[in-house]
Amino acid sequence: MTWRALTAAGFALEGTAPVSDSFKTGPSAPAYGGRMTVRIAVIGLVGSDLAASLAFYRRLGLEFPEGAEEQPHVEAELPGGLVLALDTEETIRSFHPGRRPPTGPGRVSLAFRCGSPAEVDARYDELVAAGHHGELKPWDAFWGQRYATVHDPDGNPVDLFAPLPAPGE
Repeated sequence: MTWRALTAAGFALEGTAPVSDSFKTGPSAPAYGGRMTVRIAVIGLVGSDLAASLAFYRRLGLEFPEGAEEQPHVEAELPGGLVLALDTEETIRSFHPGRRPPTGPGRVSLAFRCGSPAEVDARYDELVAAGHHGELKPWDAFWGQRYATVHDPDGNPVDLFAPLPAPGE
């Protein structure tokens, strides 16, 4: 859940300003001629070590604000307007005290398109050299992509891929 969504819902972390409860009045008029239009806008991940998560995703080229390591919630806007949000366990427990982190393998997967097959290899090598678990070494997949999987600091699989050149290119 994004910080904006949390505060819009009336949740505030210690030391933050209270939020108006004007959200309880409901929408003023139906948008788009009465049809609801749902679009994915945010991918939220809860990290057990926010600094490690930030370092991992920065290695993939995401830009987070300076000093993000000290914040309970951070966001990076991705090309096209999608947002990747990272929250600490403490942030989530502030409004959901009974929440317990999932156990077992990652339950979400992210996939990053790289600029070339060589970039898949380079990004994979860089992340593994930085100590992250390489799940699948780069390989030429039968569906026409160079593909690899590495885990982020919380064990979420992160796929790296790029289209392979067409035969004869």
